[in-house]
Amino acid sequence: MTKPNHYRDMVRYEICNRVGMNMKRGLLLSTLLLVQVLAGCTSVLESTVNPRAVLIATPSDIQQGEEVTFDARGSDAIEGVISEFKWNFGDGTESITLAGFTSHQFLEAGQFNVRLTVTNDQGGSDSSTVMVRVNGAPVLNLSIPDDVRSGDIVLLDASETVDPEGRKLNFMWDLDFLADSDGDGNTRNDVDSTENQVYLPTESSGTILGSLTVDDNVGGVVSQQFTIDVQTRRYKVAWVENTLEWNFDDYLAQGESWSDNMTPGVDVRIMAYEALLELDQDLILPPDNFTLSLNIIDDGHRRSSQTSPGNITRNEATTAEINASDLNPEGQEDVFDADSAEQLLESLLNEPGARFGQGEWVWTVVAQNADPDSVIPGQPDPDAGNDWSLNIIITVMTPVLTEVAYE
Repeated sequence: MTKPNHYRDMVRYEICNRVGMNMKRGLLLSTLLLVQVLAGCTSVLESTVNPRAVLIATPSDIQQGEEVTFDARGSDAIEGVISEFKWNFGDGTESITLAGFTSHQFLEAGQFNVRLTVTNDQGGSDSSTVMVRVNGAPVLNLSIPDDVRSGDIVLLDASETVDPEGRKLNFMWDLDFLADSDGDGNTRNDVDSTENQVYLPTESSGTILGSLTVDDNVGGVVSQQFTIDVQTRRYKVAWVENTLEWNFDDYLAQGESWSDNMTPGVDVRIMAYEALLELDQDLILPPDNFTLSLNIIDDGHRRSSQTSPGNITRNEATTAEINASDLNPEGQEDVFDADSAEQLLESLLNEPGARFGQGEWVWTVVAQNADPDSVIPGQPDPDAGNDWSLNIIITVMTPVLTEVAYE
């Protein structure tokens, strides 16, 4: 505005100038007030209400491998609804659910801090934690030999079994699923030993089934079944020929007899026998008449022979002889499998057609006549009896067993 020269115009100018300044000031105050009001509204729009997380674990003390149920249904959205349940189970696994209920299996032992985070549809969140304690099952370490032969004593070794928490362990062995050692009708619940090492004798080939159960006394139990394959032993068999000899001597008067029993077939195979009865040389002829007999009872084998005089000019004695050969087949030399040397020996000696002579043998000598009698009645008999000797030789085959390794 151009400054006037007249007074009236000057007054008018001052009034207009002041009014303009006041208007500017009012506009500025109004603007500041509006800014403050809008700032308050923004603060109200940016305010978010967080939910409240509630977490319950059932149970909180478990055994390794068991499940825990987690219940967060007591959580409150405060405003709106809960849109997400996020679970961190503390063992490296996480899960997100829409429902506030889940379960989790803990495969490792230890203490786990489980965290739940709930989020509402306003964007607010809250967390809650609970501790889960997992008792570790014993770590069973059972050692069994790979190569077991009949007759071996097997060491079942579980001494390296440990408990994660270092607790003292109880060992319960059922050493044979086919036997009911406690008599309760259940063959698979016996406690045959409570040591951490067991020595198990074997008597025959076959399969042994059993189990070991280990208990840490606070609910941690682990079991393991075991199988032991018991193999036969292997023997090389050779047959060796031997002779068994007996000698007897006595005096028999006329009408008397002598007898003796023997069992020569023990642990051998009878092949042949020969027996020679000799009488002392009489000074006066004729020679005495004796009989030699053999009875092998189990085989119904009977043999007998009467004495016959020898050549007088050659000074040969009066004798009786019985003999037999090829009584059993010769033994087969080969390699055989058996549970034991005793079992194989019994099998070889009881082979059908090769059992002759294993029972009792009865030898008998009878003095039938002692010649000559007295020719004068009532006078002493000049030849009342005779001395004799008996020699018996039995040929046998003896099996010799040598254990050999499997190829």
